[in-house]
Amino acid sequence: MKSEKIFSPKNGYIYLVAIIILLGLIVALPFITGMSWIFAFLVIPVFILPGFMVINPNESMVLILFGDYRGTIKKNGFFWANPFFVKKKISLRARNLDSEPIKVNDKVGNPIMIGIVLVWKVENTFKAAFEVDDYSHFVDIQSEAAIRKLAGHYSYDNFDDEEAEISLRSGGEEVNHVLEEELRERLQIAGIHVIESRISYLAYASEIAGAMLRRQQATAIVAARIKIVEGAVSMVEMALEQLSKKRIIELDEDKKAAMVSNLMVVLCSDKDASPVINAGTLHQ
Repeated sequence: MKSEKIFSPKNGYIYLVAIIILLGLIVALPFITGMSWIFAFLVIPVFILPGFMVINPNESMVLILFGDYRGTIKKNGFFWANPFFVKKKISLRARNLDSEPIKVNDKVGNPIMIGIVLVWKVENTFKAAFEVDDYSHFVDIQSEAAIRKLAGHYSYDNFDDEEAEISLRSGGEEVNHVLEEELRERLQIAGIHVIESRISYLAYASEIAGAMLRRQQATAIVAARIKIVEGAVSMVEMALEQLSKKRIIELDEDKKAAMVSNLMVVLCSDKDASPVINAGTLHQ
């Protein structure tokens, strides 16, 4: 299989000056010598003109002669080459692909919406020109395939897959690194260099988004309640210890149980406690 090779074209300014001189001679000689057949030589400048080309910075020109790849021009400037060359311009600039979020299934089968941002550029002009039909379209299709494969290897979060150490939502740079490697492997055939890729959009699909949101809220509430109970138990324990240590009041087991019950209700309630004033004794 052929690989990219660099072609060195001729300086275009030299050929441009030569054409100007030739045109001047063709126009002047018939008036001087009377030989009108000299105008037939106008075909020479017409033949040379298609060989001129301008290569802008970060652009390249692939040259083909009767189906044979002759090389790639990567220098920028004004050049001339064989007029029979078929020229195909390929940009070497970095490009952005901001993919629209697509619906895929994660590792546990949940439908999610995911999109990526990909920064890429052409590195091998031979592969980009001849190994694939349209390298820009190839990048689009393979990026979508890489997204689907990535989603199939990870769950959206750890709620549905508690054994998973990495999820799409929490994986961060590690998940982005896996995505980059997958894209590099897929786009290598087209001579594409992946500069950077990362997940830009991630959410549950609309049909389960509401249920998953309620689940996340419930999980957050349970976690908060656990912390509240832990704190309340510590406060009740500290209160009983301080009352006993300072001998402010002597409490039997029944009174301790009642006090613990009241404190736990007050501390763990999600609403403000309404105090009740006891005008009698503790036994009434």
